[in-house]
Amino acid sequence: MTIRDHDHGPDAPGSAAPTREPSAAHGRHDGHDGHDHGRSGHAGHSHGVAADADRRYLTAALVLIGAFIVVEVTVGILASSLALITDAGHMVTDAFAIGLALVAMRLAARPARGRWTYGFKRAEILSAQINGITFLVLAAWFTYEAVRRLISPPDVEGSLVIVTAAVGIVINVIAAWLISRANRSSLNVEGAYQHILNDLWAFIATLISGIVVLATGFARADAIASLIVAALMLKSGIALVRESWRIFLEAAPAGIEPDVVGADLASVEGVTEIHDLHIWTITSGFPALSAHVLVEPGDDCHRVRDRLQERLRERYAITHTTLQVDHADPAVLAIGATRGHCEDPHGTVHTP
Repeated sequence: MTIRDHDHGPDAPGSAAPTREPSAAHGRHDGHDGHDHGRSGHAGHSHGVAADADRRYLTAALVLIGAFIVVEVTVGILASSLALITDAGHMVTDAFAIGLALVAMRLAARPARGRWTYGFKRAEILSAQINGITFLVLAAWFTYEAVRRLISPPDVEGSLVIVTAAVGIVINVIAAWLISRANRSSLNVEGAYQHILNDLWAFIATLISGIVVLATGFARADAIASLIVAALMLKSGIALVRESWRIFLEAAPAGIEPDVVGADLASVEGVTEIHDLHIWTITSGFPALSAHVLVEPGDDCHRVRDRLQERLRERYAITHTTLQVDHADPAVLAIGATRGHCEDPHGTVHTP
């Protein structure tokens, strides 16, 4: 049964009209869903590409943070405060993260063409991964420096630390508010937001350490605050690296279990088997699915495909689907061995 119905929307300008072509995978034609970017099929999907407003919010946060970094490094050196220098280093990564996010947005917005069939939509995932790795490297370095200062604490100017940390809190609250107004469903923007949020907590810890040093003379409080910052970095870094690797390794989106989806699709009227089922994420908020579907002999493949698309859209919010739909061989159905339709079906074979 030949079914090919792919509506290329704005993400692929200049794309050719739907065509019918042989499928190399099974020696037949494949069924491709009505993937329509311009109509209801993709309502509410940004596909990880932020609007111009998102870039304005991130740019404003970047300028604000860049100006404060210069001030904090200067005061940190004058006050001999590792906590302030740690915060400044963290803010450098904040600026880097936001700058990387802005570049990734530009790349992700480019249309798909030539060999880049998805465009550069995964640039934002690469950006998020770099942010996560940066967190992990800095966490290790700050931990080393904090332990060294716990052993041999230098004199710390508590009053300078308190004033700078208080200003830093205000700066980071404003920056966090700006980035929170952008599209945080993008892992890229979320990575930049986590950088700012962690820095806010770091400044709070630094402010407390400055108060302790000024009130009690306990200089090790500065190093303890640095350890708290390092722990926050480690937590955020692990989360960003783990999620970006899930996408790079083509794992199913969080919250979607392929076996459950396969069994659900197999229960649709007219379906006799679902195999070669793959579910992955192209970029943040852009899940995709492909499967080989066998339908009962004589049934309408187009109607069955429409039922499957509707179920995927309504129950799992998956609208980018590639469904190869074929009639099941009556002889194979008779002996109850539908998996013989393909020599090497990938994954679980789902039947009603």
